[in-house]
Amino acid sequence: MARFTPPELADTLKEGLLSFPVTPFDAAFTVDETAYRTHLAWQASFPVAGLFAAGGTGEGFSLSPAESARVTRVAVEEVGDRVPVLASAAGPTVQAVQNARDAEEAGAEGLLLLPPYLTECDQEGLAGHVSAVCDATRLGVIVYNRGNALYSAETVARLAQRHPNFIGFKDAIGDIEQLTRVYTRNGDRIFYLGGLPTAEVYALPLLQLGMSTYSSAMYNFVPEFALSFYRDVRNQDRAAVTEKLDRFVLPYLEIRNRTKGYGVSIIKGGLKAVGRDVGPVRTPLQDLTERDLADLSALIDTAGIRPGATAPADRAASSVPQTA
Repeated sequence: MARFTPPELADTLKEGLLSFPVTPFDAAFTVDETAYRTHLAWQASFPVAGLFAAGGTGEGFSLSPAESARVTRVAVEEVGDRVPVLASAAGPTVQAVQNARDAEEAGAEGLLLLPPYLTECDQEGLAGHVSAVCDATRLGVIVYNRGNALYSAETVARLAQRHPNFIGFKDAIGDIEQLTRVYTRNGDRIFYLGGLPTAEVYALPLLQLGMSTYSSAMYNFVPEFALSFYRDVRNQDRAAVTEKLDRFVLPYLEIRNRTKGYGVSIIKGGLKAVGRDVGPVRTPLQDLTERDLADLSALIDTAGIRPGATAPADRAASSVPQTA
């Protein structure tokens, strides 16, 4: 049973940093439940506003529906009493509807609806896809604006009017005109979160467009740094944000961009680098090379952000902004 109503969930998520925990696999590429519980407990020990199970960073695209349901249930069991746990829904409408029902049965608080699989979509079709999922669950639903699922301001408004449990808009495109139209048309009826890879790069400018939060993948392995960065964004401290971009985020992107698919692989590499190995990625992704992993580990140390040994300013981080 969800602890939050959809509007309450939106109010909670929009005021703090969000993250998508990785899904650990063992050497046989089977979900490692023990390692997952350990990772979740660590993630929930910091003041994060919400955790999304089986999402993109969690390799949700490589999980079977049964695995996705199990991963969500484990997350709820392990940390659901401390932090809101949301699930993911993906694929064709019939699968997304099943994901939504499984998530509600597992005790999730909400749902991120990913784009439908490998098909072109017009606005009417997208609206029908989202409506089917919203009708199938009482959970709060957040749409993911990316790939073949690009929602117009009018479609978002129509869905918000039709479904009380439609609560959020996550963006991975960065089209300023589209975002301006969506926010201007819908205002505070829904909340907005950044989802561009790596979200920290875009967080400060997108704040001006109404995106009070974003999903941080690097929170998985450097949570204190990620929370400190979020605090600086919400305080609109441009100097502090720029310093952190220069010290870690931009060099980190240089490693991530060496190979396609490293957006997820580098997160598991980061966990290995900080002594919290959660196993390999599943194909078609590939793990970091030994050189890339060594470079990432060295960068973490050079930046002074290894967990438990962060700079004093980073240790003071909080998910609650000091100013609006």
